[in-house]
Order: sequence, then structure tokens, then C-alpha cells
Amino acid sequence: MSQYTLHINGQPHKVNLAPDTPLLWVLRDALNLVGTKYGCGIGSCGACTVHLNGVPTRSCQLPVSTIGQQKITTIEGLDATASHPLQRAWQELDVPQCGYCQAGQIMSAAALLKAHPKPTDAQIDAAMGGNLCRCATYLRIRAGIHRAAALAGPGAVALGQSGQAGLISDQAFAQISDPTSDSTSGPTSGPTA
Repeated sequence: MSQYTLHINGQPHKVNLAPDTPLLWVLRDALNLVGTKYGCGIGSCGACTVHLNGVPTRSCQLPVSTIGQQKITTIEGLDATASHPLQRAWQELDVPQCGYCQAGQIMSAAALLKAHPKPTDAQIDAAMGGNLCRCATYLRIRAGIHRAAALAGPGAVALGQSGQAGLISDQAFAQISDPTSDSTSGPTSGPTA
């Protein structure tokens, strides 16, 4: 066992663990930060995505001994009040179905929006391609990212103000996903992940 001081969500945390312990298990088991999920254990699905110095990183494959002084952000640290534009967009559009992968989806999307505040569909697909969704909510994820970009910008208006609790049709998702599309043509296909 070795002692490490990890900088997680703006706070230092001391842990005594084996050097090869994956960050995912440090977060979940040692620190009770359970928003980050275990999906595949081989870094392929994205459910365990956290930010390491702002870069999306698969925590299931990252030994605690390699982290050093890097800053870690989990879904719990994205916004203390859970009102990050992505979290608000996810709620407005009812993006998740089962929700299991969504913390990783949101963390990858947050890094995307930091790099590209108004991303194109191609940029979204490229950034999100490593995050798998068993429920195949890729259209809703893409729409949520576009909505978050709008919420983060000036003059944003909430979609749920019509009294429909944020529920919108597939045609509306297609329109949000690609504002230049003909919304009567139905939904477009999601990213190939």
C-alpha cells in the first residue's frame, strides 16, 4: 500500500492503496464518488470517463500511481448544483433511457464543448464515438449537446417552458440536431460508435 494525495473536484483526498489500483475503484470504493460507472473494464465503452486536467480519460484503465498532481474532475464535480448546461439539457430533453452511460457521455461532451462551444454534428460524432450507449440514445445525446451549447450561449431559452416537461418529438430532435434540416423528413441516424 502507498499513500497518494489526489486532487478531485477541487479538493485534496488522501488515500492508501496499491499502486496499480484503477482510478475508477479509488473514486467509487475509497471515496464513495459513485457517479462514475464501471462498464467494460477495458477502456472501450466510456462509462468510466472522468477529466484528467480537462482531458476525457477512462478511469478504469488509469492506475492511481500514474496520476501525480493532475486535477481530476468527476460528474459530481462538473457543477456543484448539477446545473451545468449539459446537465440542464439532458433533463430538458430526457436524454437518458436507462442512464447508466450518461455520466461518461456528459463528461466527454463537456470536454467537447470546452474545445468547440458550437460543435457540428461531425465534431460531436468524433468526440462521442468512444462512448457507447446500450439504449442507442445517440440522437438524443447529439441533441442534448446542441441544446447545451445553446444554453451556454447568450439569449438561451429553455425548451421545457411550453409545459411539456421537456419532452419533444423525434422530428424536433432532428431539427435540434441539424437546424438546417427539413424537420418533416424524420430523425437522422446516430453516430457510429
